[in-house]
Amino acid sequence: MHSQEEAVRPEGVRVITVNNQRLRVAIRPGNGSRNPLLLMNGIGVNLELLQVFVDALDPAREVIRFDVPGIGGSPSPAMPYTFLSLAHLVAQMLDHLGYTQVDVLGVSWGGALAQQFALQHSPRCRRLILASTSTGMTMIPGRLDALTRMATPRSYTEPSYLKEADPDLSSEGLQWESEVVREAAPALRLGGSRGYLYQLLAGMGWTSLPWLWLIRQPTLILAGNEDPILPPINAKIMQRLIPRAKLYIFSGGHMGLLTHTRELAHVVEQFLTNR
Repeated sequence: MHSQEEAVRPEGVRVITVNNQRLRVAIRPGNGSRNPLLLMNGIGVNLELLQVFVDALDPAREVIRFDVPGIGGSPSPAMPYTFLSLAHLVAQMLDHLGYTQVDVLGVSWGGALAQQFALQHSPRCRRLILASTSTGMTMIPGRLDALTRMATPRSYTEPSYLKEADPDLSSEGLQWESEVVREAAPALRLGGSRGYLYQLLAGMGWTSLPWLWLIRQPTLILAGNEDPILPPINAKIMQRLIPRAKLYIFSGGHMGLLTHTRELAHVVEQFLTNR
């Protein structure tokens, strides 16, 4: 029997130093037949959160994850950062790890970083996946109570917060996924208040709306039809503005990669392998 923490412990975890910033990274090896996939997580949590989703992907696919500075095992930098500077740091991280080009999947806050990276370092991003995300400050917001409750790292570790983000967590058909989320929660190492504040500051004043038309990568947008944080109208706007975008709407809320893991892992794999 494995402990809950062992059950979500990623493969290939190490700490590297990039431009004087220590970054905790995890690499699940593949067999070289698939393009590597770089995951960018949501606000306030470390790379373990998406372990169940990584496990559901094709084992032949190499998967790269990292803790944003100030979160998990990556210490906070001396000064706040912007999405522009963080995207540059991610490119330097890929240089350090020896990757020329990757596919990129960004979730929620990480979806904003993924958009910035796809624009700023276009040759290095082959395909782009945006899950439960928006155009930033120009988004159409969800319910005020849900936004307020989700503005804290506790949203990923307490069942009441999880249900606020995705009402389907309490539905009979998704009890297995709900249990997986709850079992994963004890292994999460949340960042300190400064790291979380830096993430919030990076999003203030940022929007991709004026330049989404410049994203030329084939793009898959994933959105929950009952997302109380980011209503699916945001995904529809992005799909219209990104030239080569496809939209997949699933029956759920904000945390689809955790609550609809097998469904969305299949959709992602199809998108990444189809020509």
